Amino acid sequence: MALGTAAAPSAYELRFDAGRICLDLLATTHPGERLDGLEPLRAWITGSGLVPPGTPLAHADAGWLVGFRELRGHVGQLVRGRNTPGIRPYDLALARVNDVARAAAPPAPRAVPGEDGYLVRELAGPPGCAALLAAVARDAVELLTDPVARAAVRECEGDNCPLVYLDTSRGRRRRWCSSEVCGNRERVARHRRRAALARA
Repeated sequence: MALGTAAAPSAYELRFDAGRICLDLLATTHPGERLDGLEPLRAWITGSGLVPPGTPLAHADAGWLVGFRELRGHVGQLVRGRNTPGIRPYDLALARVNDVARAAAPPAPRAVPGEDGYLVRELAGPPGCAALLAAVARDAVELLTDPVARAAVRECEGDNCPLVYLDTSRGRRRRWCSSEVCGNRERVARHRRRAALARA
C-alpha cells in the first residue's frame, strides 16, 4: 500500500499505508476531514481496494458519506482502545461495528477477460453502501479479534499525528505512520536541532 493520491480522478490526498482497510479509513481524518464530499469518498472506496478500479459509483449519495463517517468513528474508538469493555461508549461502538459487519454480504466479485485477454476482477453488480460498510466492519472485527494483529497496532510517534497503523516491520520497530511523512519530519527536526547545537 502506498501513500499518495487515490486511483480515482481526484486531487484528494488519501492514504492507503496503514496495513488494513479499517485503519486506512481512520486515516481520512488527518490532518483534516478527507471525506468531505462524495468524490473523495468514491476515491477512497476505489483506492482502498473495496472495489476494482473503474467500478461505477455514481449511485453513491450523502447517506454513504454519513455511513462511512459513523463507522470510522466507531472503529476508531475500538482500535485506539481508549475505552474498555463494560463502559457504555465502548460497548455502543462494539455493538454498532458488529451490526454493520453482519448487515449485508460483501460485494460479489467475478473474473472476466480484460482487454489484453487476461482475467480481471469486477463486481457482479453495482455495490451497495451496506455491503461496502460491512466489508470494512468485518476487517475491523478480524483485526480486533486476532491477538497477533491487535498487538501490532501502533499509534504514530510523529508530532501531532494521531494515525494508527499495523506494524508489520521486521522486529516490530516501526515508529511512524509513514517514513516519508512523519518520519521525514522527525529526521528534519533532528537535523535542525543538531545544527542549532553546533552553532551554539
